[in-house]
Amino acid sequence: MVQSTDEIICTDLPTSPDGGMGTVLVAGATGYIGGRLVPELLARGYILRVMVRVASPEHGERWPEAEVVAADALEEDAVSRALEGIDTAYYLIHSMLIGRRRFEDLDLQAARNFRKAAERQGVKRIIYLGGLGDTRTDLSTHLASRLQVADEFMAGSVPTTILRAAIIIGSGSASYEMINHLVRRIPLFLVPNWAKTKCQPIGLRDVIKSLVGVLELPETAGRTFDIGGSDILTYAAMLKVHAELLGKKRLFIPSPVSSIGFYSYITSLLTPVPAAITWCLMESVTHDVVCQENDIEKLIPFRRISCKEALVLAISREEQDAVRTRWSDSYPPDYELAIKLREIDGPPTYTSSYSLVTSQSAEALFKSITHIGGRNGWFHSTFLWRIRGALDRLLMGVGTTRGRRSASTLRINDVVDFWRVEAIQQGRQLLLRAEMKVPGYAWLEFRVDPVSGDKNRLSVNAYYKTKGLWGRTYWYIFLPFHHFIFGDLIKQIERRS
Repeated sequence: MVQSTDEIICTDLPTSPDGGMGTVLVAGATGYIGGRLVPELLARGYILRVMVRVASPEHGERWPEAEVVAADALEEDAVSRALEGIDTAYYLIHSMLIGRRRFEDLDLQAARNFRKAAERQGVKRIIYLGGLGDTRTDLSTHLASRLQVADEFMAGSVPTTILRAAIIIGSGSASYEMINHLVRRIPLFLVPNWAKTKCQPIGLRDVIKSLVGVLELPETAGRTFDIGGSDILTYAAMLKVHAELLGKKRLFIPSPVSSIGFYSYITSLLTPVPAAITWCLMESVTHDVVCQENDIEKLIPFRRISCKEALVLAISREEQDAVRTRWSDSYPPDYELAIKLREIDGPPTYTSSYSLVTSQSAEALFKSITHIGGRNGWFHSTFLWRIRGALDRLLMGVGTTRGRRSASTLRINDVVDFWRVEAIQQGRQLLLRAEMKVPGYAWLEFRVDPVSGDKNRLSVNAYYKTKGLWGRTYWYIFLPFHHFIFGDLIKQIERRS
């Protein structure tokens, strides 16, 4: 999937591409920032290698001009191979999605592996996007971890450029979706004291411009820069700005409750963003996150947009159904390692199938199939489906509110509520893998197969692989409801084709 030139944002960057630079590596290319950075670098003519955790056909389709290499950042030898022959490497990996109890150690270990491998391979520079925070204060676990990673790189022999950013506002970012869903769904906000701390949010496009700009300025090597938007405001003020843009009247009153755990959990229930992320992000709101210096503005002079402008752009991209990357691209953190249907030992333990023969064309049926989930819903209002999603969120799962990146198109590894796209055969098959909490492995397959003449068979197949009594009990508990869920779903798909 090649990005069109009208979507490139670095055309007005005051720096110039370095035509003599060797291969550039982007580690974390499948993440939210990395997925936006790669097309910009390709558009500027750089020879690019992207480092992904697990190889997938989707990567070649998405970035046909780039070399793709698979390497787990926690395996130093694999990282070393990925860095062979690299001039400059972007490090956009972090383990926050794993949860607050583990990401510190994993973040530091991955950074140490990357730093050692870069030294071994003679990499000329590393560029790292970290977190903004006053190092003179006690930082949150999340911000402290970002600082430790920066220190790890700066202590090595490879010159490193560190960019430190606060909240990133852009279509598909976790911070934006938290703000957007809270403002749309809550008429009354109970504002704790920490919501009055100061923040300097930055628009996604300004982050990308800064990442590209420092690559093209050798004098930024070995330096740390704070990057932020054009205004400083409180978290409560950001919510008010967004409410104004949406035309929503919202009431804000002081709250005696200040527990971060309470607010992050409620936020995870009311937004698509799960508790593992909301906790890490909201734990940082008790600290002012404001740029301590603005040196980068002198080196890369372009107009930084305001928080309001960033929000308007994010809203616009959503309305245009043009969100290219999303926080869910990397959540849950082990989705790339999840067992695939073709990899299970033997046949699924259980299979449930529903089908009908229709005169609708394969193209129309498949288009209808690929529109399920997200704002479009699942073409039915089965109460059990909603209860299952709510229960999953209460258990810290992904739930059904995670939505999807695009309302009209799907690609491999896209999220569809509590499913992830495992395989697509255009016009014929869509295979989804369950990411909700279940005692086993589950898949949902939609198929369109020719029958005779102008007739097609539309089918939906539920596959379940499990071991143990609880897994089998789970299947039989929900089996009686399959007729209502899948039987109705397949009829609605055919009806809307």
